[in-house]
Amino acid sequence: MKRRAFLRHSAALAALPLLRAPLSAAPLATARAPLRVNGARLNGWLARFDAVGRTPTGINRTAYSEADLAGRAFTLDLFREAGLAPRIDAAGNIYGRLEGSDRTRKPILIGSHVDSVTDGGNFDGPVGSFAAIEVARTLREQRVRLRHPVDVVVWSNEEGGTIGSKCAIGEITPADLDKVARSGKTIREGIALVGGDVARLSEAVLRKGDVACYMELHIEQGGLLEKAGLRIGVVQGIVGLRWFEVTVTGFANHAGATPMDQRQDAMLAAAKFAVAVNEAVTSVPGRQVATVGRMNVTPNTTNVIPGQVMLTVDLRDLDPAKIAHFTERFERLGREIGAATGTTFAFKRTVESEPASADPQVMGWIEASAASLGLTRQRMPSGAGHDAQELARIAPMGMIFVPSVGGISHSPREFTKPEDVAHGADVLLNAVIAADRR
Repeated sequence: MKRRAFLRHSAALAALPLLRAPLSAAPLATARAPLRVNGARLNGWLARFDAVGRTPTGINRTAYSEADLAGRAFTLDLFREAGLAPRIDAAGNIYGRLEGSDRTRKPILIGSHVDSVTDGGNFDGPVGSFAAIEVARTLREQRVRLRHPVDVVVWSNEEGGTIGSKCAIGEITPADLDKVARSGKTIREGIALVGGDVARLSEAVLRKGDVACYMELHIEQGGLLEKAGLRIGVVQGIVGLRWFEVTVTGFANHAGATPMDQRQDAMLAAAKFAVAVNEAVTSVPGRQVATVGRMNVTPNTTNVIPGQVMLTVDLRDLDPAKIAHFTERFERLGREIGAATGTTFAFKRTVESEPASADPQVMGWIEASAASLGLTRQRMPSGAGHDAQELARIAPMGMIFVPSVGGISHSPREFTKPEDVAHGADVLLNAVIAADRR
């Protein structure tokens, strides 16, 4: 089912009568069947949100852009409709609380993000964010009072390096704030634009013990669940991430008048390096991946030998030792290729996230929730980075995956079926209940 079919299907679902539990519904402690969210409502929100930042080339809600601001305004309205009075912290993260019966208990935190990559899709982030709002709304509507408060969070600028969640754990530096986002604004400017205040970032910090646990629903962004015919992924851990900017410097000269053996061709060196990165990563057994994703060539002219190339490398693995190993190997390859081509390689690390393991108890709650709903499932790693890996440093963490059609993500063709969105939200809802009971 593609995007247009999803919109039609969701509109039809949204038109159905809303099923509500009677106001005299039994307390949760006596309920036997698992609870379910209003899947039609949740998918209706996603269908409407598809228009926010939609361009001919895909969804463009990059952080701090006009479309991002519109997406956040849409999301704030959903908070209010759910009875969650939203607040924006100093980092620009949006929070809303469903109060519990015991004010001494720490909150169960659930959420995701709503910003997108350039030319992305409508499911990466919004599925988890809107499902978290729907979970809180369902609990309120069905008059289920948990002991713990439930805090719903929508993190700011996830796609630019999990900025909002890094701020929330106190792992942001002045140098990070001066980096430029895809919108052209610095992180410092962007935080102010979305309602934060960099002068008060310390007030946004969550410390160990402040949160009972963190759970995040997300699309898989790969094809393992679909290939296996399974409904739910129980995430075991999230890969560590390291991004580099590599500047290759040669010498720009006339393309016709410079003999081949006298060139210092930065583009040739960059191409050799891209191949070498691929060969290095595939030569070692394991799930590690590395991608040369972007190249900027100077002077980028047909009849001039390129004098400089800036390229990016995205390196990921669950094992920190492997990330360290390949970092050193890439730098060595740069020195070797530079010596052979008369060029120099300079490496700059731009983003780093440590690998994060899911908490065994939280994984158990998620698995039990899926089992109670009759949903097939498997444990699996996450090859993509998420805000959850930042939160794992201060609280027990768990993630729920739902299938991505065709294993496609970060693309206009990104799609998750409405029934899978609803299943994921149901699992999140009942995992929150399990967490509260324990």
